[in-house]
Parts: sequence; C-alpha cells; structure tokens
Amino acid sequence: MKTSLSPYAEYDVAIPCGIATLNGHLNIPARSKGLVIFAHGSGSSRNSPRNRSVAWELNHRGLATLLVDLLTPEEAENEATSAALRFDIPLHTGRLVAATRWAQKEESLSRLAIGYFGASTGAAAAIAAAVDVPEISAVVSRGGRSDLAGNAIRQLKAPTLLIAGEHDEPVVKWNHDSYERLSCTKEFTLVTGADHLFSEPGTLEKVAELAGEWFEKHLGDATRKLEPN
Repeated sequence: MKTSLSPYAEYDVAIPCGIATLNGHLNIPARSKGLVIFAHGSGSSRNSPRNRSVAWELNHRGLATLLVDLLTPEEAENEATSAALRFDIPLHTGRLVAATRWAQKEESLSRLAIGYFGASTGAAAAIAAAVDVPEISAVVSRGGRSDLAGNAIRQLKAPTLLIAGEHDEPVVKWNHDSYERLSCTKEFTLVTGADHLFSEPGTLEKVAELAGEWFEKHLGDATRKLEPN
C-alpha cells in the first residue's frame, strides 16, 4: 500500500522486506534533486557517523538520502559474533533492491531519480542491485569491495564513481581491477593520505565532495526527466 510522507523533513522508517523489516533514516530536503540510498559495510549501521556525515553534505546539496540497515537488529547482533552474513552479497543485494522498490512507491520520493552510495561490502551490494534495478542513475563506492560484485561489474550501466583511500592498498588494487572491467561511464579517484575508513582530517569531507558532485551531475538531469510536464 502506498503511504504518503510529508516532504522536506527527517523520518525514521521501517521498510518491509519479505518476513524481515529493515530500519532506515530518511531525509528529504526542499526541492530535492534526487535520492541517494546508502548501503553500509559489515559492522556499520544507518547511525554510522561517517555515512551520516556524507549524507549531511548531500542534503545540503539538495539531495534526499535514505540510510538503511540491510540486516535486522537480531541479524546484526548475531553477525557481531558469528560474521555469518558479512559476505552474503546476494542477501544484501536483495534487501537493497527491496528498499529501492519501497522508495519508488513513496509519494514524496517517486519523482526522484535514485543513486546508490555503497561503502566496503555495501558497495558490492550497490553494484549488484544497480544491475537488478536498471532505473538506478548513479553509483558511488567508498572504500568498496567491488571485487565481491562478481559479474555485475561487467553488466553495470549506471555511471559509477569508485573512491579509495591512497593507503588502503588491497582496496586500491580491487578497485583498479574493477575499473578496468566497467563498461559504463566511470571514474576512479584516490583520496590522498586516506586509509580504509577515511579517518584522517579532511579525507571524509573530500569523499562527500566527490560524491556530491557525482550525484548532482547524474541524478539532477534524471530527476528532471521524471518530473511531469
């Protein structure tokens, strides 16, 4: 059933996904240019200070954001000790697709083009989900495990920006290999002085700037095409 959210506000939302319910945090600025759905890595959540910081920057650029937990609270608690779902990319992908379909049915979001911001293993889910949902207009990967996306790398059509920290050597290699396999509009940027978590001063701000520019470019035009004449 379609629900109706009042625009230009913040919400904690519950997203149905089969027998599971996913928790999310939604922010819709006035005159939004697009919607960015975040897919975080293992051990993180919609409350991640890093993702919240990036989302805040995107909001200031006029982009709506949805930070969603792809595991239920019970699954996340078990994952903390067992790590059983850490690399279950198909599970995470399916739930990201479900969150996307939910957003597309929301009255306040339905006119917005959608992009994905994926971090660590969440980036693999974002790449795979963007193949399953061809309407996705842009993808940004931060320190992403793009190597776990499998054949989706070759099938991806959405314009894709790969961001890696200069000192995150394994991820730099994996992202370089993925970049070579991508056939879509693409860029690969190394953030000087950054590690995997972009914890050094100024590095996460650089990620937010790069992501914001990418989403503004690719979601803004796509959103205008979706708006009624």
